[in-house]
Amino acid sequence: KITEKAKKSLASLKRENPRLEPTLAIIQAHNDDLIQERNKSFAKEVGLRVIHICLPEGSSKDEIVNEILRLNEDPNVQGLALDLPESLYSSNVLNAVKHEKDVDGLSDVNLGRLVRGEDSDYLVPPTACAVMGLLEDIGGKTVLLVGAGGAVGAALQCMLQREGAVTMSCQWKSPQLQTKLHHADVVVVGSTKPDDVPVSWIKPETTIISCSWDWLSEKHNYGQQKSHTAENTVGRLAIAVRMQNMVKKLERWIQSQQYRKWDLRCLKLQPLSPVPSDIEISRAQCPKAVDVLAKEIGLLTDEIEIYGQTKAKVRLSLLERLKDQPDGKYVLVAGITPTPLGEGKSTVTIGLVQALTAHLNINSFACLRQPSQGPTFGVKGGAAGGGYAQVIPMEEFNLHLTGDIHAITAANNLLAAAIDARILHENTQSDKALYSRLVPVVNGVRGFSPIQLARLRRLGIKKTDPGTLTEEEISKFVRLDIDPSTITWQRVVDTNDRFLRKITVGQANTEKGFVRQAQFDIAVASEIMAILALTTSLQDMKERLGKMVVANDKKGQPVTAEDLGVTGALAVLMKDAIKPTLMQTLEGTPVFVHAGPFANIAHGNSSVLADKIALKLVGEKGFVVTEAGFGADIGMEKFFNIKCRASGLVPSVVVLVATVRALKMHGGGPNVTAGAPLKKEYTEENLQLVANGCCNLQKQIQITQLFGVPVVVALNVFKTDSPAEVDLVCKIAKQSGAFDAVPCNHWSAGGRGAVKLAQAVEKAANQKNSFKYLYSLELPIVEKIRIIAQKVYGAQDIELSPAAQSQVDRYTRQGFGNLPICMAKTHLSLSHQPERKGVPTGFVLPISDVRASIGAGFIYPLVGTMSTMPGLPTRPCFYDIDLDPITEQVKGLF
Repeated sequence: KITEKAKKSLASLKRENPRLEPTLAIIQAHNDDLIQERNKSFAKEVGLRVIHICLPEGSSKDEIVNEILRLNEDPNVQGLALDLPESLYSSNVLNAVKHEKDVDGLSDVNLGRLVRGEDSDYLVPPTACAVMGLLEDIGGKTVLLVGAGGAVGAALQCMLQREGAVTMSCQWKSPQLQTKLHHADVVVVGSTKPDDVPVSWIKPETTIISCSWDWLSEKHNYGQQKSHTAENTVGRLAIAVRMQNMVKKLERWIQSQQYRKWDLRCLKLQPLSPVPSDIEISRAQCPKAVDVLAKEIGLLTDEIEIYGQTKAKVRLSLLERLKDQPDGKYVLVAGITPTPLGEGKSTVTIGLVQALTAHLNINSFACLRQPSQGPTFGVKGGAAGGGYAQVIPMEEFNLHLTGDIHAITAANNLLAAAIDARILHENTQSDKALYSRLVPVVNGVRGFSPIQLARLRRLGIKKTDPGTLTEEEISKFVRLDIDPSTITWQRVVDTNDRFLRKITVGQANTEKGFVRQAQFDIAVASEIMAILALTTSLQDMKERLGKMVVANDKKGQPVTAEDLGVTGALAVLMKDAIKPTLMQTLEGTPVFVHAGPFANIAHGNSSVLADKIALKLVGEKGFVVTEAGFGADIGMEKFFNIKCRASGLVPSVVVLVATVRALKMHGGGPNVTAGAPLKKEYTEENLQLVANGCCNLQKQIQITQLFGVPVVVALNVFKTDSPAEVDLVCKIAKQSGAFDAVPCNHWSAGGRGAVKLAQAVEKAANQKNSFKYLYSLELPIVEKIRIIAQKVYGAQDIELSPAAQSQVDRYTRQGFGNLPICMAKTHLSLSHQPERKGVPTGFVLPISDVRASIGAGFIYPLVGTMSTMPGLPTRPCFYDIDLDPITEQVKGLF
């Protein structure tokens, strides 16, 4: 009956979850094949897959525990059972089994729940359940447990007493054994009866039940007593119950895979006035342990990889688990054209999610880019927000994090090394020599690797035996014939180093005179960073990495990373970087930090994967708030036309960030010098300057409206702003088409200072959304560039240099004409001239060059002269950065 019931329950689970492959692992440390065969037989009948881990007899407890810990972390194993000699059933061994996988129910956690009977999340140990199943009407009877101690004995005593039985227990060597046996109505035997204990001590008609595995042999005889030992009824029944318990664990495991309601404990803030430095605020708050935060937001234990106390990688398996969960609302934070005075998009992003979750009790997630070390040690500093709206710990956020940028650097430079090495080897070896080295004989056998077979297929060669290629086919296979003058793949380093903008490589005598000009870019400008930000899965990332075009051959055809045979190695270097990093805000709400492409030379948005995972975790009524780099004309336009195309996600609201001070600069205010005191135009009320500067805000609102998404203006308030100036900005914003315009004080007050913004965003998210892309991908490359220049920047027209036009023609010929456009342009003006503030008009946008990131999936025109390697200023930020050798605390970061 037990087996049949378990079989039906499992069949029902499999119908509802067709990809379910339930697996029970059994660790065995004895040579009893009969027990193993019975486990397999019962499992097969029920429909379970069983893995037996057969450890040698004499295995130590530590060896068994190590095997348990390994299986605890195996996501393909849903249940774990132990068949061990009695001497190995110690507390350490039993408690090593993870509660979620414990089908024998012998851990302290399970037994404690069974004894208390307070909830249903416990299992009755199979042996105890089998004994109880054989006993009928035991109320008032006396039951003696002999040699049945430990976890099974404790479970039995609890269940017998619950049924009204009087229980006694003793060991075989106990002086009271004979007396207790004489008074017992039922004897439960937990271990082998010694020969010196006579059967006559047991009164006639006593029911005897054996729980010991070694009673299989039938050699023991209790004469006239009713015995359940001969056919080992307990053993067979216990195995059936074990399988039933496994099915129950599966039911609970499936329930655990469903979306979990958040149980978030927000952290309290006590803002001080005047507001301390960012790092002082960060250190004054005690963050939650990241595993606690993960559990609060519904992540499973095996979905996180912990880095220290406050950071964790989140595995992509979550997307499969929650694939049927509706997405939450998708909010983009963009800004007006940046000025040296700062607008505070990151601060608004953090303040908004703190307000939504800590003060309005709405699930929300912030998704931010990882800062580059270039700005951190150069001019800008970090990007963790500021004041009382920050990601913490801010030092860890800004320094290395979990090493994603270093992984990108390693992958990028491996590919760069592969290019130069391949050119050298092709220039110095015959076809035959190249072939023998590219396809070497290993253990007497010559064979193609999978990536080489893929190259053969692309060349139209369908052969798989290296010995059958003709000389012509060998030549086609081994020669990439890279034209060095067309190499577009550069080396990278995550440091501002202006002297690497143009270098010469190959000057050593060992390179046989193959010298060429090259350059370094900053690491976040690597196409691999753009791929990380736009990929949707590990398989998608691998395919994108393979498609990266690094140069042309001498016939004008593109040469890819796949042609160089390096795709698999790049994927290996990036296998951890693809997972978003979980952190938290000052108020304990969750944040994903992932990817960090610049917006002026790349697409300027954090990863698609972080957004997708966050949208599942927040639930249908929750919000995911992500930030686009620089102004709406740069980061937001690329977010919509590039990122949304890659992700398939539809934005709900745009939050457009502005400040009174920045608007004054756009209205004609004086230039600002870093470190110098602000001029009175920025610290005193000046309504005329504000009104003049609102033209830039109005233009950015209009750009947002091109995409059909509601826009809420967030006015980041400074103490020098007058009420009249704040009111004027909000009035002009609403008149210009913004759904709402809200003053925000999150920098000085935390989430509480952004509650009105959060309420406005929630209302806007319920408005009609008519999102649309700015252009069709089918349009010619030049036409797509023109649409962006005219409709977004306000240019009169565009002008392509001969080199740019030549590249456009080449990419069109090569089949890349239907990709979106990623403009590489200054972020400091709507035009290509950084000094032109406000809303420039009448200008012609010069396109000096056009390049392609085929793996990332976009064409990027260069507007004017754009540097992909920043330089250090006269006084970089690193002058103020230091480490306390005693406390190991970072000083001077902010």
